[in-house]
Amino acid sequence: MPLICHCERSVAIQCLRKHLISTTTKAPMNPIELDAIDLQLLDSLQRDASMSNVALAEKVNVSPPTCLRRVKRLVEGGWIERQIAVLSTDKLGAALGHGLTALVEVSLDQQGAEHLDAFETRAVAHDAVQQCWRVSPGPDFMLVVQAADMPHYLSISQALFTQDANVRNVKAFFSTKRAKFTTTWPVLDRHVASSSR
Repeated sequence: MPLICHCERSVAIQCLRKHLISTTTKAPMNPIELDAIDLQLLDSLQRDASMSNVALAEKVNVSPPTCLRRVKRLVEGGWIERQIAVLSTDKLGAALGHGLTALVEVSLDQQGAEHLDAFETRAVAHDAVQQCWRVSPGPDFMLVVQAADMPHYLSISQALFTQDANVRNVKAFFSTKRAKFTTTWPVLDRHVASSSR
């Protein structure tokens, strides 16, 4: 093991201290700041994620390489969680039976964090639960449940509600018509509103 003189050791310690100070006080990386082109990309992709990169670039008036780079950055930054296919409920209904959509209010007897987390974990793990929201005031949860028919909904309710001793009250509303369904966010409208302030 090589010997280090006292002077060399002092210099090394000073350098190490400077390095530690510089690394610990360095400002964290800033999150992506969205500009108008980013918002146009997000709006276009949320409406049709199957669009080719060339078509998307033409739509937002940038070059294809720039478009590809920006979309990659948005994905890596977490702005785009995933790309999925939205199925036709009408065609599925005709092929598999029309099904049953229930909007369900759930109130728990105990509302401690561990009790809320426990019910939420069970609800989101069930395939029939399409959406799970914690809400306030009123019930503790709102669920959107998709069932094949009423017997299927009964089995779902027994699994999620009846067998849970902490579930105090359940109120289900059954859909007679879906007038609108969308997954889009009004990102361009918000940008215009914030720009005009």
